[in-house]
Amino acid sequence: MTEPAKIRKLPIGLTMATLIALGILIALGVWQMQRLAWKSDLLAQIENRSEAPPRPAGDILAEAADGEDLGFYRVSLTCPGLATAPYVQLYAIKDGQAGQRLISACPVSGGGYQAILVDRGFVPDTVAERPLVDVAATAPVEVIGLLRNPDPANFVTPDNQPDANIWYSRDVEAMAATLGASAPAPVFLLAETPTNPDFPALEPTPLPGEIANRHLEYALTWFGLAGALIAVYAAVIWRRWKS
Repeated sequence: MTEPAKIRKLPIGLTMATLIALGILIALGVWQMQRLAWKSDLLAQIENRSEAPPRPAGDILAEAADGEDLGFYRVSLTCPGLATAPYVQLYAIKDGQAGQRLISACPVSGGGYQAILVDRGFVPDTVAERPLVDVAATAPVEVIGLLRNPDPANFVTPDNQPDANIWYSRDVEAMAATLGASAPAPVFLLAETPTNPDFPALEPTPLPGEIANRHLEYALTWFGLAGALIAVYAAVIWRRWKS
């Protein structure tokens, strides 16, 4: 008599674990592809807006629709007394060096706003001096720069210390209140041009040198791990069925 053929069954536990892990890996890969599309659109927006001729900041604010993303519009604005205006200091790191970004308020008219916070640039901690503050000065400073949305603080961001003029996150309302500016615009103006020729250590830094876009690489990594998982699972099943 011939021996009956063995009934081959898939191992339930291993199969379920593989399917769950496979679903997670594929979901991560799809998420990275979505991030790739988002980042590509963002980089195109940055290029189009930041390389355009500057427009008056008040006009951009006045023409903006409710909820419109104003990030990276290139604008111009005249700020009376900006070279010696009061400022708050935002902790920052540039090229691996710690320092502060100096932020002052500037009057603006547009969209119902009365002021905008101007990020005048970066001063490294190795420079002990800071620009002179003279609230009576009114000499106009023409600023050209980019509008930027404030990055929200996260769970690792230290708390701001307004009384000590130590800031770790861009809190528009709190910074504006400290500087005595009312009705501030919800964006920052990051200066491209110097705001104080007598203090060259204050370096305008409107944009990082390069914004990484490695989401395709990440997506291929997740999809590759999913493919490897399938191959390992198939090999295990093949060996069980052969034995």
